[in-house]
Amino acid sequence: MHIYTKIAASCAVIAAAIAGCATGPNPQDVDRITAEVIKSSFRDEGPVKIDRLVQDDSNRECSQAEASGTPIAPARAKQIEEANLKLVKWPSDGKFLGDWKEGEKIAQSGRGLTWTDDPKAANGGNCYNCHQIAREEISFGTIGPSLYNYGKLRGVTDPNSAAAKPIVEYTWGKIWNAKAYNACSNMPRVGHNILDEAQVRHVTALLLDPQSPVNK
Repeated sequence: MHIYTKIAASCAVIAAAIAGCATGPNPQDVDRITAEVIKSSFRDEGPVKIDRLVQDDSNRECSQAEASGTPIAPARAKQIEEANLKLVKWPSDGKFLGDWKEGEKIAQSGRGLTWTDDPKAANGGNCYNCHQIAREEISFGTIGPSLYNYGKLRGVTDPNSAAAKPIVEYTWGKIWNAKAYNACSNMPRVGHNILDEAQVRHVTALLLDPQSPVNK
């Protein structure tokens, strides 16, 4: 069934359920019915599994806050950030930076995570979809801030120095799980569920290596 047909069918079912309620359904019932209809409309296909429809606490609360127009309370946002910070996996060998040239390839690649992809092939980061990164690239999104001169603007001349350590660790953590620093960040939790450790190492190098086109 085409996706738009599925959505239309789902809406019809929800409307029918609402019409059958004498006093009108409560929001919890609408949410439950919607979730059931959506789940029944999809199936596992290749590397894509329907468990993607299951939101964790962070995503669910942020989605509800956005839908209601009511920001998450600062204390709760802090709790979400602390919980996500615990999910950040730091480099197993202690090395934060890899090869910036490989990082550029990852940033340019948008492949992966669709039902037609080979699950054995590496995913891309699709970084340019939201950010300006290198000056030479003229096609990039603006959903996220420009990352051009990322390391240079932060005074990173030697990413292996003790002085650079806080920025290096922050950069790694932000790539791995953006919600650790901004509870309802729109940035995907890249290391959490898209790129592996080696790939995150390369992307970190792309942003911080003085020889990277990002910092030229």
